[in-house]
Amino acid sequence: MTTRSLLLLVAAAALAACGSHATETETNTEARRDDTPRPLRTAKPSEAELRKELTPVQYKVTQLADTEVPFHNAYWDNHARGLYVDITTGQPLFTSNDKFESGTGWPSFTRPIEAAAVIEHHDASLGVDRVEVRSKIGDAHLGHVFDDGPRPTGLRYCINSASLRFIPIDRLEAHGYAKYRSLFDGPPKPP
Repeated sequence: MTTRSLLLLVAAAALAACGSHATETETNTEARRDDTPRPLRTAKPSEAELRKELTPVQYKVTQLADTEVPFHNAYWDNHARGLYVDITTGQPLFTSNDKFESGTGWPSFTRPIEAAAVIEHHDASLGVDRVEVRSKIGDAHLGHVFDDGPRPTGLRYCINSASLRFIPIDRLEAHGYAKYRSLFDGPPKPP
């Protein structure tokens, strides 16, 4: 078996773990990494704004409920401390405090920053009962939540990097998220 075949086999297993329908060519390794502060939006952007601001993968994931390829996305192995916000609106969604290694190839969290930050919907699109997770303000598809996560919640929010923007703790103030700085006081959690 070639290395490529082995990687595709592992990716297929990971896709099954999150119930994805991603294709091999859809990757999000080109996520926009600019450090330009953006205002927090209070409503979903227009279709024209979304098409202008998002990469093709970010658009497909957030607006068409697609799924990016595992292990080939911006944040699956990000271990920096900070805040994960909705790529479409800037709404705070998750923190690195609740991120864990799920082995699926996507960023996984035990809980959202607050329950009201996300909306959950029943999803039977692949013939399997799942719970889709969407952002409250932007109605962006984020991923799915499963009940096989670690303590304290037992939940695994399996989230697409393409739906997120990461703000490191040393840049929270510059990006308008100063009020979230206290979430990171104290020592970082062990890996």
